[in-house]
Amino acid sequence: MPVLTVGDVSKSFPSGTRLVVALEELGIEVGHRCGGKGRCTTCRVEFSAGEPVKMTQAEASKLLDADLLGSTRLSCQILLEENMTVTPMMTLQTEGWTDTGPAPSPSIEPDAVWTTLDEVRSKN
Repeated sequence: MPVLTVGDVSKSFPSGTRLVVALEELGIEVGHRCGGKGRCTTCRVEFSAGEPVKMTQAEASKLLDADLLGSTRLSCQILLEENMTVTPMMTLQTEGWTDTGPAPSPSIEPDAVWTTLDEVRSKN
C-alpha cells in the first residue's frame, strides 16, 4: 500500500485512493471548492517526492489555463499508486474559508482520460 506523507504525518492507503480523499483522511483540510471535479485549482499540491508521471486531461487543461502547469498538481485528479510526499497549497486555515467545498467522490471526476506532462507540453 502506498504511503502519503504531509509534513511529519504519514499513512498508508489502498492503491488507487484519490489524493484529495487521502489528504482529508490525514486531517488536512485541503480545498476542493468545485467538489473535486478538476475545475477550481484549490486542491493543488506541490510534490517533494513521488509525483506521478500521468495526469488527467482535465488536470492538464486546468493547469494550463491557470498558468500552473509544471509547478503544482491537482490532488483531485491524482490516484495514490506509489509513495508520495506533498505540500497542500490552499487549506481551510490558510484561506479563511468556512468549509473546504463539496465532498469529493471516491472516484476521479470527470472520468479520467490519461495523458502525461510531456505529452501536454509537446502539444502546447
